[in-house]
Amino acid sequence: MPPADTGASVTDRAAASPQSSPDSSTAAAPDPEAGKLRPGGPGYRRMSFALFAAGVATFALLYSTQALLPAISADLGVSPDQASWTVSAATFGLALGVIPLSAVSERFGRRTLMMWSLAVAALLAMLVPFAPSLGVLIALRGIQGVALAGLPASAMAFLAEEVRAKALVAAIGLFVAGNSIGGMSGRIVTGWVAQAWGWRAALAAVGVLAVVCAVAFRLLVPKARHFVSRSVGPRALARTLGSHLADPLLRRLYAIGGLFMTVFGAVYTVIGYRLVSEPFNLPQGIVGSIFVVYLVGTVSSAAAGKLVARVGRRGALYLAVGTTSTGLLLTLSASVGAVLAGLILITAGFFAGHAVASSSVSRTAKTARAQASALYQCAYYVGSSLGGALGAAAFHAVGWEGTVLLGLAAMLGAASITLYATRKAVAERRLLHLEKAA
Repeated sequence: MPPADTGASVTDRAAASPQSSPDSSTAAAPDPEAGKLRPGGPGYRRMSFALFAAGVATFALLYSTQALLPAISADLGVSPDQASWTVSAATFGLALGVIPLSAVSERFGRRTLMMWSLAVAALLAMLVPFAPSLGVLIALRGIQGVALAGLPASAMAFLAEEVRAKALVAAIGLFVAGNSIGGMSGRIVTGWVAQAWGWRAALAAVGVLAVVCAVAFRLLVPKARHFVSRSVGPRALARTLGSHLADPLLRRLYAIGGLFMTVFGAVYTVIGYRLVSEPFNLPQGIVGSIFVVYLVGTVSSAAAGKLVARVGRRGALYLAVGTTSTGLLLTLSASVGAVLAGLILITAGFFAGHAVASSSVSRTAKTARAQASALYQCAYYVGSSLGGALGAAAFHAVGWEGTVLLGLAAMLGAASITLYATRKAVAERRLLHLEKAA
């Protein structure tokens, strides 16, 4: 999944650069990117590895309990809907923290915030395995989510400020790759470790990974050379957020992102319970390995741009909704192969829909794109939290069919919003045609 750009844009930074003197009309204007990191230059490789490590740690920690929920339920004697809050608390904490921490990064610096966020999250990760009760575990996970919010609140802005524009896409790609690998490997590692030594040992293993990544980030990340501190007051931030929320198109995009993530959160929070029970009875390690299908998301995210070029943004959203819904229906089968195929379709559809919606936010927002993206991240992780909690509650009440029904309802909502936008666009084009003909 891609993180929010919550800092000033490259254009804003360039505008703040010193300009040449009026008396030096014959001299070349100074290069606004002079001194920025570039491939092959000093510091670029260190920066790349540092951000990759940060990405791995962030998503390994954020979803560290997801593959372990059946084991947590069995050990603590709690229901799936209760155990699911160990995931939802972390994602909800991140959703709450990403906007205010984006303002903090403007004042104290992206690098500083990322270092502290990783350090606090890693420290909490070493405490989480010793939680004596479900309530304490959920509380620690919620605080950990708030701490982790510093990464998506700062990473894109840090790269935009410190890396040359031509190398920015590659640098961001490596960070996103770290997100994907961290999310996938964290679930796979915890599944196999839990099978051998229990869920607490599995969480401890993720904690050790996070500490290693935090130390690597601190040692490798170069100093920020182009950051300009500025204060973002609560009133100014509220006005900016209010202006974005007043835009009907942005509201629709936020809702679509949240609805797609509701499906994803519900399915991947509950799928472990379905696969360890009848008729599958799969061991914990195999269940954790199911998350390798995340790699499908990397492919579908990359293909989303070509899909939009062929069928348009709304057409791509319809296809994403259809793919995700087909996958949900396939998972109702009692065949492991059909369930796996369903998960592949759900993952492909989700990542395609997310890629289209999130990119449309930056395209739609004409000012303060940083905060527009932060609002999308907030809606995205609220969707994850609600999906995990409601999906587990539906599973506990009526079984897997209830989780699938919740997912289909969310996709119906996304399709309805897209249909409304399509009809509105058609009506506007028709009116424009009539005005030209008059």
